[in-house]
Amino acid sequence: MTETLGEHAPSYATIKNRVAQFKCGDFSTSDAPHPGRPKTVTTPEIIDQIHELILADYWISAKSIAEQLGISHEQVGSIIHEDLDMRKLSTKWVPKCLEHGSKTSMEPVI
Repeated sequence: MTETLGEHAPSYATIKNRVAQFKCGDFSTSDAPHPGRPKTVTTPEIIDQIHELILADYWISAKSIAEQLGISHEQVGSIIHEDLDMRKLSTKWVPKCLEHGSKTSMEPVI
């Protein structure tokens, strides 16, 4: 398997676990559901909702946004920083282009 798949070959432990499952009669090849909170997918709708909340209140916290939308704080942070390209500056969300060197208004360009 290593010769054929190279670095993409499953580990010995993975193969050992699969063989044990097959011996017990579990012939499923898909992963079972994992416990815990399901991961949310970043959708355009969620991004728009976060953007609207920030435009309505530039001082809103990521924690408050997460609570209002029912998604994780980490997901909100990721959307704000990566998708909306914004940063917190003096407790206010601003686009990155206004983060450094701008002596004009701190209001985001829309």
